[in-house]
Amino acid sequence: MTEPILKVSNYNIDFWVDGVWYPAAIDMNFEVLPGQVLAIVGESGSGKSTTAMGLMSLLASNARTSGSVKVKGVEMVDAPASTLRKFRGKEVAYIFQEPMTALNPVYTIGFQIVETLRNHFDLGPKEAKARAIDLIGMVEIPNPEGSFDKYPHQLSGGQRQRAMIAQALACDPGLLVADEPTTALDVTVQAEILDLMRNLRDRLNSAVLLITHDMGVVADLADDILVMKDGLTVEHGTTDQIFNRPQHPYTQSLLASVPKLGSVAVRELRAPEGSQNAPVLKLENVEIEYPKRGRIPAFKAVTEFNLEIRPGEIVGLVGESGSGKTTVGRAAIGLLPISSGRLEVVGHDISNATQKDLRKIRRQTGIVFQDPASSLNPRLPIGESIGEPILLAGVAKGDELNRMVEDLLDSVELPRSYRNRYPHELSGGQRQRVGISRALALTPDLLIADEPTSALDVSVQARFLELLQDLQDKLKFACLFISHDLAVVDILSHRIAVMQHGRLVEVGERDQILKNPQDPYTQRLISAVPLPDPELQRIRREARLAAK
Repeated sequence: MTEPILKVSNYNIDFWVDGVWYPAAIDMNFEVLPGQVLAIVGESGSGKSTTAMGLMSLLASNARTSGSVKVKGVEMVDAPASTLRKFRGKEVAYIFQEPMTALNPVYTIGFQIVETLRNHFDLGPKEAKARAIDLIGMVEIPNPEGSFDKYPHQLSGGQRQRAMIAQALACDPGLLVADEPTTALDVTVQAEILDLMRNLRDRLNSAVLLITHDMGVVADLADDILVMKDGLTVEHGTTDQIFNRPQHPYTQSLLASVPKLGSVAVRELRAPEGSQNAPVLKLENVEIEYPKRGRIPAFKAVTEFNLEIRPGEIVGLVGESGSGKTTVGRAAIGLLPISSGRLEVVGHDISNATQKDLRKIRRQTGIVFQDPASSLNPRLPIGESIGEPILLAGVAKGDELNRMVEDLLDSVELPRSYRNRYPHELSGGQRQRVGISRALALTPDLLIADEPTSALDVSVQARFLELLQDLQDKLKFACLFISHDLAVVDILSHRIAVMQHGRLVEVGERDQILKNPQDPYTQRLISAVPLPDPELQRIRREARLAAK
């Protein structure tokens, strides 16, 4: 009988908040054998990430744990710091949910990978650097030698995620804890990363604890599934049992919420009203260049970009990580200057705008940032973060402001009591909902949504998409919806624009792009979308590998 790499028994986690112990994980019992992938799924705030962080005592100081966590037979609960240091990184490696906050901003990604290697192996600087460059290339970050010297903020969200995956895989760990490892990745890179994780498992007989809300990824990689809700395990079984014969009503509703590419949308997509009016956002031959910084040369991120978005229209912008999607979104509301071309936002030409000019359009535009942890002020309670734009714009104050903040919390399905919590006290999905409510606070004419559903579980995602459609029907704002999730784009968008290497390769109506794509890159992108069906996904994966 093979001994489990990870064995969790009667494990509990509680947090001390405002004089009360709140349970986050209750009586957890599971094990992961060598070569096995166990996926933990459930809605945001159910305790998935908290359970994973507790395994290596990475919880906040206001947490307490009880029960047993054994890694390779060694008890981790209340283990001395020397034991934890020995196991962290080498025996148990983590891919964290938010790479911008998990990577050290003052060190290059190459230095951070080298540090991991030299901490656990007897390697010289040159050997460690060569190995680090190999790892950076393995996770498909462009120009591995040049990227070795880049800082986290100089990479796209997806590239940061890949850098962290490279660091996690550096020591060939016995147990890989992957917390939303593909959240910020486009589907083509996601397929490669899943192959990497599968290769690690097969080559070293490693165990993988996968935490995700993407049921396509679960279908592709997992052997067993554990379903969590409100800190409790509601169902535990094989992938085949959970997908095809779910027993618990919550598991059934979770699977029913999974968006499927090409399926019937949440409701019929209506043609946008006012589509004959002047565009809310217009980009003509726009080019965006990042200037030279230190050893990093100047880099043209976007070239000859042309796009219009009219009132009431949602345009989905898709493409691989690093293709320039976020750069376009930030430039569209004046957060990045353009180097050439013409950019009009809500009737104002901001091609060469000053900060004073940009202030005029800030009340009419909103943005949901890709990384909710780094976009919210850690020193402000979330109620103040949501109310800040309303207060600064002079729309409301006092009791009226409080009422508006509570309404916004209601609109993104967060309890009103959360207004007094700080960002670190919320899960990744809950922080994302705070960012969404803040962006909608001033009822903008143009909303830039940069991966707004990436941190949301499928049930909340489905409700959010309905909410966004309802709000858009009511407020008639235009939306540039940046996403790598084509199933979400399918549900929401009127038109879809596809980017690759800073260029627009295809634009068209939703059905035309998804059902009859003309560009080879678009065809490849659509064929890489994981299917939330284990058997169909296995057939597709084998066909893809055979075609290589």
